[in-house]
Amino acid sequence: MTRRRLAGRLLAVAVLLLAAGTLVTGFAASSDGGAGQVTGTGQQVAPPTDGTTVVATDSNTWLGRDGEGPRASAELFAVAPNGTVTYYNDTHTRYWDVDPVEGEAATVEYVYADHLTPEACGGESVCTRNGVERVNLETGEVTSVYSRVTPGKHSTRWHDVDRLDEDHLVVADIGRDRVYVVNTTTGLVTWSWDARSEYDVAESGGPYPEDWTHLNDVEVLDDGRIMVSLRNHDQVVFLERETGLQEEWTLGSDGNHSRLYEQHNPDYIPEAQGGPAVIVADSENNRLVEYQREEGRWTESWAWSDRQLQWPRDGDRLPNGHTLVTDSNGNRVVEVNDAGKVTWSMDVAFPYEAERLETGDESTGGPSAQRADLGEQTNASAGGASEPGSGGSDGGPLEPARNAIAGLFDGPTANAVMYVLPAWMSRIHLAALVTIVVTLVVWSAAEAYWSAWTVDLHRPVELERQ
Repeated sequence: MTRRRLAGRLLAVAVLLLAAGTLVTGFAASSDGGAGQVTGTGQQVAPPTDGTTVVATDSNTWLGRDGEGPRASAELFAVAPNGTVTYYNDTHTRYWDVDPVEGEAATVEYVYADHLTPEACGGESVCTRNGVERVNLETGEVTSVYSRVTPGKHSTRWHDVDRLDEDHLVVADIGRDRVYVVNTTTGLVTWSWDARSEYDVAESGGPYPEDWTHLNDVEVLDDGRIMVSLRNHDQVVFLERETGLQEEWTLGSDGNHSRLYEQHNPDYIPEAQGGPAVIVADSENNRLVEYQREEGRWTESWAWSDRQLQWPRDGDRLPNGHTLVTDSNGNRVVEVNDAGKVTWSMDVAFPYEAERLETGDESTGGPSAQRADLGEQTNASAGGASEPGSGGSDGGPLEPARNAIAGLFDGPTANAVMYVLPAWMSRIHLAALVTIVVTLVVWSAAEAYWSAWTVDLHRPVELERQ
């Protein structure tokens, strides 16, 4: 055995031990109270904060609560200002949008989805019940508001419904690429807008008809317009119910990923709060971003990310200028202050949306970044430390190296892979897993090359030369 071979083997062992240690440490941390399910027993799950935080989580497509794998089940829960769970529900397959009910201190409406068996669907294929329920977080009383059954279970689940008035809801009908208004008393659809009336199915968006627009968010504005997120078109659009699409107001364009990249949950900040502005979870770009409307154009006015942020899907501007961020693949909900520092953090397995009840619906009570003078925070926060008590951690002297490796695993491919991995795995753990696989492949190839079989394979050539 030559020194070179020995050195190579020792290096491979060291790399494998380091990578395996990273995975074991991450798994152990999750078992001891890291990212995972909230149990609903009333124990403290987060540091104290100024208000009640309601979180809806999305279990995974095939690693979900329906027995298909190890990812945590979907949950809807409320955390009191002292950090304890005061309401908990995990009866549905998915939880999506959550909105406070106007005039009610402790009541919310939420969107859910339930996967149904072919037998329950009355046919040979699975289907999904999409619906809206209202719950009083203090009494636990749940009231059904509206529901419909859609075929399939992946690209037909509603992600958002917004209330228009006492009797009407605006539905983001993801399966049929449309927005519609329904009277919840009569069940009649009173208005609808179909994305096919404005966009070419062959030259835009995702695959048609399987998942063309992925229309994942609607928001009724104070002036009566409806803001809509077309995720697979990388666009946020504005609709007038009488005239349709306001093309000059469109934020983003199909395929322009420097602007928006398959976004979620855009929130409109009205002129009274320093807008018009829109704060968006720019999911595939792993950042929160805000655009200000100036002289008929959208101008980027703020952005934020940190080392852990991975596929965020919601960001709400709070009245104090802070931003409540839902970090889906980062398995946490965090509050970021006006300096870009994380001041509060809660570990949550695969959250979809979070609401701070006392601050109004979404970002309507918060100032625009321009009014709050937030400025660009992406670079500063990416290298900054968390505030004391925020849930952040000091990774020690190896943290810069681990962060550099994890930084290689950004973008849609990593997000898609992490979507099907256990909830405790972060980019660092994904990097460790890939490192183990690559090291084993390279080591195996080296051993094969060094083996006696390789020497014997070349020996006839050597004899022939003699």
